[in-house]
Amino acid sequence: MTKIVNHWIGGKTAEGASGTYGPVTDPATGVVTTNVAFASVDEVDAAVAAAKEAYLTWGQSSLAQRTSILFKFRALLDAHRDEIAELITAEHGKVHSDALGEVARGLEIVDLACGISVQLKGELSTQVASRVDVSSIRQPLGVVAGITPFNFPAMVPMWMFPIAIACGNTFVLKPSEKDPSASIRIAELLAEAGLPGGVFNVVHGDKVAVDRLLEHPDVKAVSFVGSTPIARYIHTTASANHKRVQALGGAKNHMLVLPDADLDAAADAAVSAAYGSAGERCMAISAVVAVGAIGDELVEKIRERAEKIKIGPGNDPTSEMGPLITAVHRDKVASYVTGAAAEGAEVVLDGTGYTVDGFEDGHWIGISLLDKVPTSAKAYQDEIFGPVLCVLRAETYEEGVALINASPFGNGTAIFTRDGGAARRFQLEIEAGMVGVNVPIPVPVGYHSFGGWKDSLFGDHHIYGNDGTHFYTRGKVVTTRWPDPADAPTGVDLGFPRNH
Repeated sequence: MTKIVNHWIGGKTAEGASGTYGPVTDPATGVVTTNVAFASVDEVDAAVAAAKEAYLTWGQSSLAQRTSILFKFRALLDAHRDEIAELITAEHGKVHSDALGEVARGLEIVDLACGISVQLKGELSTQVASRVDVSSIRQPLGVVAGITPFNFPAMVPMWMFPIAIACGNTFVLKPSEKDPSASIRIAELLAEAGLPGGVFNVVHGDKVAVDRLLEHPDVKAVSFVGSTPIARYIHTTASANHKRVQALGGAKNHMLVLPDADLDAAADAAVSAAYGSAGERCMAISAVVAVGAIGDELVEKIRERAEKIKIGPGNDPTSEMGPLITAVHRDKVASYVTGAAAEGAEVVLDGTGYTVDGFEDGHWIGISLLDKVPTSAKAYQDEIFGPVLCVLRAETYEEGVALINASPFGNGTAIFTRDGGAARRFQLEIEAGMVGVNVPIPVPVGYHSFGGWKDSLFGDHHIYGNDGTHFYTRGKVVTTRWPDPADAPTGVDLGFPRNH
């Protein structure tokens, strides 16, 4: 019998009432295993109403109460990390170790939220004028929403809601309809930890649900992670409806390899960063820029390593890379490889047409490596979101930096070199929000914020870290003057001396 995934509203399961469902497929087999309920406008409204009602008390709750619940949630999440990873693998397809890593990175943000009291401290200036003090405080916004992608169905929601609810907000999550089960299990664990009903809600669906969240007058802020076109739409639409927005878009992350670099380390890094999670991550390295005469040797080292990657079902412990999320996405990724030669690239490895014995109907694609890719090629210009690595050539450091900075994306980038001076120049001159020095995927730890530049971010705030706290709160400044007790009216004696 096909599993049904319903909504989570007001602290309990809410069966889908719209009559519309979407299929959830096991990427390794191509079999539809689950149907997920798609929310109508009325169902989104019900979730927002539950969050608004819960905010009346949650927004006034103590920091101690909020963090106590989050500590309990963290313990439950840690205890159930294998179970959540299995749900991710079953619906996304990534190998179990990748899924476990995703949960671990989400736990980092829960850790941060458990200690949110430090970030929420206000400021006080005394005696700015005679008997006048000025203080600043931060207060929650109210109901906030998160719209998250398929590639990290547990981690990306945890970039958002732990900080949001720790700050005193209530939350409505619209996860990807392609792999929805992890979000519901997280909701159950939050309830088990003692989170009051309505503080965290989940509605599944498509554009109908998204647009209602963007338009709803009671939703005060929207967080989004996904492709650049959708991020731009989210930002434009939500801003027009007077909401605070952080919308993280797509990427084309470059790795600049200088002639003095350790080429074995660089090749190892390029392979793991390009093909890990089947390339379905916004911080994947999808373009290597080889500087000088090292290009041929570096490409050969990458090819040798890439050919050894074992592709198979994500629940097979020997698999190092799983299938792609859908057959449609697999075919789109393959099109960049099949069309690369006509656009001037050299196809070193062609992963199209790859299948796994016994799983022929799965959404499989092998490793692809393209060399001497011109910047005009679609394989370079577009965010492919699959296991395809482009290698470009540059004669000098300056040429390589100019090539990277010409990209409309500015999410993450990395340099591989032994030269500290070159690395220092790079981190100052490169136009990207996250930079790695001999680190291929420079995703910040939880207490630093994640976010890109240019077409990789729409809005003023990065996600999690200090930016996350500021996004989910608003500042208030209070100027206070109290009369001195010695100046009390005649006849009122508060016991203060009158000799000053």
